Amino acid sequence: MYRQGDVLIIPIPQREVPSCAPVPRDRRGRMVLARGEATGHAHVVGGPGLQLLADVDDPESLFIDVASHGRVTHEEHGPISLPSGHYRVVRQREYIPGAFRPVAD
Repeated sequence: MYRQGDVLIIPIPQREVPSCAPVPRDRRGRMVLARGEATGHAHVVGGPGLQLLADVDDPESLFIDVASHGRVTHEEHGPISLPSGHYRVVRQREYIPGAFRPVAD
């Protein structure tokens, strides 16, 4: 497992990746895992042949398909190298009365 701030990246077998669609890149051409609401900083993933995917039934569920190698970067954290494989992205959540929401930084 890999953690960068409020983002957890968990290796999973390919069979556990649901039917997914590619996530569009942002205006700067980046594949964003999570964006800081307060700072504007972002957890970004990239690498040759790497795909960021969203579950077609739950667009908040993200997956990463790393063909050869990848890298997760953020302005306030050290980079993380990802070996080839399949990963599920989990955002840290917090409880507010009556619901859960992603942690805002």
